[in-house]
Amino acid sequence: MISLETFSFLSALDAAALATLIVLWCGVGWRIEHSSAQRPSTSSIMADYRRQWMLQMIAREVRIFDAQTIGTLRQGTSFFASTCVIAIGGALALIGNTEQVAGVAADLTAAYDPAIVWELKLLVIVVFLTNAFLKFVWSNRLFGYCSVMIGATPNNSEDPKATAFSHKAAELNIAAARSFNRGLRAIYFGLATVAWLAGPAMLIGAAIVTFLVIWRREFASQSRSVLLEQDI
Repeated sequence: MISLETFSFLSALDAAALATLIVLWCGVGWRIEHSSAQRPSTSSIMADYRRQWMLQMIAREVRIFDAQTIGTLRQGTSFFASTCVIAIGGALALIGNTEQVAGVAADLTAAYDPAIVWELKLLVIVVFLTNAFLKFVWSNRLFGYCSVMIGATPNNSEDPKATAFSHKAAELNIAAARSFNRGLRAIYFGLATVAWLAGPAMLIGAAIVTFLVIWRREFASQSRSVLLEQDI
């Protein structure tokens, strides 16, 4: 059973590594969702395109394309949610066999920490996976709400409700994508946490690499450059 006394078994470097992981996870997420207008993140750029999508949706009398796209997005959230459930089950199974995990890790790191420390390390992975699962489930529901709003939006662009409803659909779409991206980031850093089994230095390195990969994709990727190209 993990209690507050468990943390007393952690070394100062372990505590620093865990703090680094959490700070980088929260920091990159905050920066992506609060990027400046001068240097927007890929997620922020896509949010504008989602608003344009919902405006274009008004003019389509038959909205099969919109329904299919929303359906595809929901399938993605369902897939990742199911994957998280399987991964959580695997991690919980390992927590029940920490003696074996500790033995394997000791062979790799020459460190002989008590089993309860390995339980804590695995529990952190479970926390990340659980957070991701909840984000994906909520994203799935929000995409469902967006689908309903698309169906409720009048086909007549002259109808005063059309623009208002499309705006609501866009904001629901953006909120769903934001939750989906949060789930992905939780998985990324959850995978980085696996490196903790090889030692705190490995965790710090994995957390920094994960941070840099996410940062590059959001602020320095080729796809972002394509999205920022001026329309002809």
